[in-house]
Parts: sequence; C-alpha cells; structure tokens
Amino acid sequence: MPRWIWRAIIIFWLGFLGTFVIRDTFHKLTSFLLLLLVSLFVALALEPAVNRLERRGWKRGSATLLMIFCVIIFALVFVGLVGTLVGRQVADVLQNSDEYVNKSVKFLNENFSTNIDPAEVNDKIADPDGPVQEFIRSQQDQVFKLSVRALGILLQGFSMLLFTFYLVADGPKMRRAICSRLQPDRQRTVLEIWELAITKTGGYLYSRALLAAASAVFHGIAFQIIGTPAPAAMAVWVGIISQFLPVVGTYIAGILPILLTVINSPLDAVLVFAAILVYQQVENYLIAPRVTAMTMEIHPAVSFGSALVGVAVLGPIGALLALPAAAMLQGILSSRGPRHDVVDSPLTNVVIREKKRSRRKQ
Repeated sequence: MPRWIWRAIIIFWLGFLGTFVIRDTFHKLTSFLLLLLVSLFVALALEPAVNRLERRGWKRGSATLLMIFCVIIFALVFVGLVGTLVGRQVADVLQNSDEYVNKSVKFLNENFSTNIDPAEVNDKIADPDGPVQEFIRSQQDQVFKLSVRALGILLQGFSMLLFTFYLVADGPKMRRAICSRLQPDRQRTVLEIWELAITKTGGYLYSRALLAAASAVFHGIAFQIIGTPAPAAMAVWVGIISQFLPVVGTYIAGILPILLTVINSPLDAVLVFAAILVYQQVENYLIAPRVTAMTMEIHPAVSFGSALVGVAVLGPIGALLALPAAAMLQGILSSRGPRHDVVDSPLTNVVIREKKRSRRKQ
C-alpha cells in the first residue's frame, strides 16, 4: 500500500475522536456559554448609561456597580410585588374555597344551563382521598426541588452579574487588548461592529421599555375598570412579560391576571382576556411598528422571524436575545457594499413616498 494510506487512516481516526471530544465538551459548556452570552447582552445594554456617567466624572467601576444595583433592585421589587400578590391570592383561595366554588358554580349554572351541586363539589375538594387533596399532597414533595432550583437560578444570576461587571467595567481595556492584535483597518471594523452592537442593544431595550410602559398604562386602566385584584401590579406584570418575551410573552403574561380574576368573577376574567387581546392587536398594528422603526430600524417580519428562530435554538432566552442580534446583523449587512438609486416602479411606491417626505422636510 502507498505510504500515505497509513497517515490518512491515522488522521481520519484522530479527527473522528476529536469530533466526539469537542461535541462532548461543548455539551458540558452549553450552560456556561449561554450564561456568557446573556452577560454580554446585559453588558451591551448597560454600557451606554455607564459611558454617560463616566463622562460626568464617575469612575467606570462605580458607574457599573450603580447600574447593576439598579437592575437588581428593579428585579427584586418586580418579583416581590408579583410573588406577594400571588401568595395572598393562593392563601385566600385555600381559606375561602367554599365561597369561591359557590360563586363559580352559580356562574356556570346561570350562564351555561348546567345543574351542578356546589355542596357536592366542595365535598370532593375536601375529601382526603379525593384527587384534589391527593394533588396538593403530591405538590408538597416538590417544595424542596423548587427551593434547590431557585437557589441554582440565584447563583446563575449572581454569576451573570459578575461577568457583566467585568465586561462593562473593563470594557475599554478588553477592547484595547483585542485591537492590539489586529491591523489598523481591522481595528476600525471591530470597533464599528462593537459600537453598532451597543447601539442596537440599547435601542432594543429602549423600544421594549416604551412598549412595556404603554402596555402597563393601558392594562392598568382596563384592570381598574374591570376590578382585577391589584390592577397596578398586574398591569406592570403584563407590560414587562409581554414585551421582553417575544411571540409568547403576551399569552404567558395574560394567564396570571385571568386566573386571579376568575376566582372572584368568571365574567370579569372574560373581560380581562378581551382587554389583553384588543391591546395586543392595537400594539401589533399601530404602536410596535412605529416604536421599533424609530429605535431599532428593523422590519416587523424580521423581528418576528428572529424571535421564532431564537425560541427554536435557545428557548425563552433565545427569544430575548434574537431581536437585538437580528438588528445588529441587519445593521452590519446594510453598512457593507455599494448602494444604488431605486428605479421608479409601482412596486417601490413606499420607498418613493419616503424620499418625498425627506425632501419636504429639507
């Protein structure tokens, strides 16, 4: 046999084994890489505010700590408000289950022509061998697992904030170290992409914050009129969750106020669902496209598609990171290559109108 055959066989098997080693290593480092990716996203979002504080005389480390402290306080207040409200409602349901069952059965009998006996339902709920009590006992065994999982989430959050601090506080040093290994033209390209990433991520958070505020105001008024428990807290919950979890955020956010309302009045729960559905349509067609166009300059179809891809690849975290990533990629691609005048055609009327508006402003 030719001499190169043995060398090819050795290279093939080394490559084959190396592929398994790399795949196994990547699988073990997936959570770490995801944590690092989230830290980079948060760092890009915080850097504009840190840069402003630094220009006003703050030390970069102190400015970074202040912004991270604000993020922690906001998260604790948000979780505390929602958690306290849910805990109170659950305790109230457990203490007054008979009253809520009677209201629900009365609503069903009056509106759906049913003939349910509320006393029978209450007996089944209170039956120690019944499915309800059995379910409650089975969930008590999950308390320890939930506590361990919550502790793990807290540790991951602490690690993420620690990475974020180093990425922001030592950002100029890190970029200087990277650029020192590159040619001047490559350095400019890297810094332009980095600045674009900061701009697009900041624009993403700014647009989400505006949409969350608009959503919270609308739902706060609607929930107050309907009589939802803790309308302000529920409005903030719907506003934040619906905007920072694309695609499915609205439906996840709407479950909690509907459940809390259906306990008191099923009819009010239907009104809450209708209010959330109406606002979602108004936001999709009137508010979100304009806000996104002003802050991120990304097509709604691109944002929707990127959110779906992010969910498919990384789950809810991928949906959160997909939109700024798509905006950054679109900005990089749009800044490269030549541009030409668009020919006059009925298919490009939108572009022509935009040009006429810009000429009138000038």
